[in-house]
Amino acid sequence: MNARDVAAESAEPFEADPHAERARLMDDLARAYRLFGVLRWGELGDGHITCRDPIQPDHMWLLRYGVPFERATVDDLVLVAPDGTAADQQGRPAPINHSAYTIHHPIHEARPDIGAAAHTHTQWGTPFSAERRMIEPINQEATCFFEDHALFDDGEVQVRSTDGGKRIAAALGVCRTVILANHGLLTVGASPADAVGWFVLAERVAEVQMKATAGIRISAEDARTARGDLTEGDFGWNLFGWATRRHLPHEFA
Repeated sequence: MNARDVAAESAEPFEADPHAERARLMDDLARAYRLFGVLRWGELGDGHITCRDPIQPDHMWLLRYGVPFERATVDDLVLVAPDGTAADQQGRPAPINHSAYTIHHPIHEARPDIGAAAHTHTQWGTPFSAERRMIEPINQEATCFFEDHALFDDGEVQVRSTDGGKRIAAALGVCRTVILANHGLLTVGASPADAVGWFVLAERVAEVQMKATAGIRISAEDARTARGDLTEGDFGWNLFGWATRRHLPHEFA
């Protein structure tokens, strides 16, 4: 795998008009939920993807609670205010997964450089998080996270208030990924597509780590070299493109 092989010449689009950019991001956010759904993530309502609103940057978009991920549409997205209240696109109160607010809002607040965050419980990321260990550079994809991930080593697996979310944000720091102890993976990115592309990759890396119980580390120098080559350009966005074309092909017909 090489960044140039992942359509590195392609860059994530950006709309100068904030209303057009909002529409673009919301479309990708709904598609990101559908991708989670077809990957059989969030089947019990666990997990959430949020997107910073380009018009009101202290607000974030989220899927209305109760909508199966694989059925998510733009019309199902609701806007969450800094105080945790949510409204649909007609301004009516809307139910949300409260953990999405308590975990994600502090991250968005602490990281004005990111536009989205993604978390759900997965087949490999969750058991990996239960071991409370860091990602080791034992395979090619793992080098993408070398020196760019953190561990939230905390017993609060049910994050009931933004105080817990603030501690997660502090653990994340300037990294792209945080392993939530006994809980699962969380990634951030410039957009929903970027954050979810990285999340899908993190899940693959967690699977390798759990299966290769005696994996041998590559050197720090080699890990940095691989990371630099692999992650150039809009890497997460390109990964999202590959994953959605593979798992949601009917949307690209």
